[in-house]
Parts: sequence; structure tokens; C-alpha cells
Amino acid sequence: MLAHAKKDRPIDRGALAKMVMQLLDHWDLPTEDQLALLGLAPSNRAALSRYRQGEPIGGSQDQYDRVGHLLGIHKNLRLLFPRNPEYLYGWMKTKNKAFENRTPVELVKEFGFIGLLMIRSYLDRSRGI
Repeated sequence: MLAHAKKDRPIDRGALAKMVMQLLDHWDLPTEDQLALLGLAPSNRAALSRYRQGEPIGGSQDQYDRVGHLLGIHKNLRLLFPRNPEYLYGWMKTKNKAFENRTPVELVKEFGFIGLLMIRSYLDRSRGI
């Protein structure tokens, strides 16, 4: 899913873990929501600490794909709201009519990976791609 990786250089999954954890911190999401976005069980709180310390993320294809979509969502938000950091970082917790007045996080909690795809697709369309 992380198509920008060069073929001759493997992706540093430890750096990827730190990057996605920093993103989740910027979004100021509670632990329960961070776990849901990463597709982790609510009881797996320790994983978040390990990822913050640089333990490689993406042991499964599902989690690796989730990270790719989360970073893609962030990229779209940065391009759509370059001068509005409050909205950029608060968007995931903001109710949206396109999602039947649910927040994007609620969409992922309800639909799982499909919810991430719905959000990414919505933002891609908003950017005209």
C-alpha cells in the first residue's frame, strides 16, 4: 500500500510506526480510537507504546495497509486544508454529513478497514483524484 517505497530499499517499519503514532497524537485521539484505526484489539494498549518507541509496525498486511491509508488520509487533509491546522488535525473527530453525521473515527469503528477506505475515497474525490 505504501507505493512510494523504492524497490531497492525496504521500508523502515520502525520509522513508519513512529510516524503513524505521531500522526495519531496530532489528531489527539483517545487510545481506544487509535487502536481501532490500527485494527488492534482494545486490550492491546501496550502495542501503542511499543510503536512510539519504534517497534516495527505492519506485521500483518491489514495493519500495513491501514497505516498506508492513514498516511494517505493525512496527506489529503494537508492538501485540502494547508492553512488551517485546527481543521486539519481535528477533521477525524468532526461529524460529517457525507458520513451520515458520524465522525471519520466512528466510521472506522463501525466498518473497520472498509471505513478507512470510505474516508480515503471521500478525500480523494474531494481533491479531484
